[in-house]
Amino acid sequence: MTYKTKLVYALTIASAAATLLASPFALAAEGVPVPNIAERVKALDQQLYTGKDAIKVAPQDMAVMNKAAEDLAAALPSPGLKVGTKAPNFALKNPHGKTIKLSQMLKKGPVILAFYRGAWCPYCNLELHALNESLPDFKKYGASLVAITPQTPDKSLEQINKDGYPFEILSDLNDRVVKAYKLYWEVSPELDAAYKHSFGLDVAAYNGNGRRGLPVPGTFVIDKTGIVRAAFADTDYKKRMEPADILAALQHLPKTK
Repeated sequence: MTYKTKLVYALTIASAAATLLASPFALAAEGVPVPNIAERVKALDQQLYTGKDAIKVAPQDMAVMNKAAEDLAAALPSPGLKVGTKAPNFALKNPHGKTIKLSQMLKKGPVILAFYRGAWCPYCNLELHALNESLPDFKKYGASLVAITPQTPDKSLEQINKDGYPFEILSDLNDRVVKAYKLYWEVSPELDAAYKHSFGLDVAAYNGNGRRGLPVPGTFVIDKTGIVRAAFADTDYKKRMEPADILAALQHLPKTK
């Protein structure tokens, strides 16, 4: 399996895993349990890293990746905005060129804001699938889902066309919003080389203009007044806020007119 093929394989497996695991949760709005991201991550790990077609990461690249993870955890021990803070407003374009403002969306109801690394990340794809399946439950509380990524709009459009996402996916092309939400970090040259060598992944090819900045994956539930009522961010990219926790936060939002 070539390095470039490894990334395509990972993304294909992630998509297949999301489809396979989606069926038990297809009727979430009718009382069936909502998707569990942690369970899906375990299943994806098993598919990616066990068996004869498992992805093989070069030992030197694994060492670089482990060191980068340690450094990031030390640099950002508590990433993301905290509950009770005012969510920074933003105006970002979706893949169709329309400017979406947080302030305008909040006039309609609460906003679930999810930052993800890009279409190249199989764990981000699992999260987006799970959030998409949970949309009927989110909408019971008048909530909208917005995803923010550093990738270019054309990459997001490919993702939307492939997966049929009905929610907004916005491109933060100058990293201002990611930084405002205290999630920003940058892929080092050493980590960039490891990604290319073992996965055929070029982060800058997705982000454009040589940019290698990424968000720590993070999710925020923001009430109509713009206050963060629930938040989750972890430098371990496999850990994401569960839909059940988002729903619990929505259930306990202060009543506003």
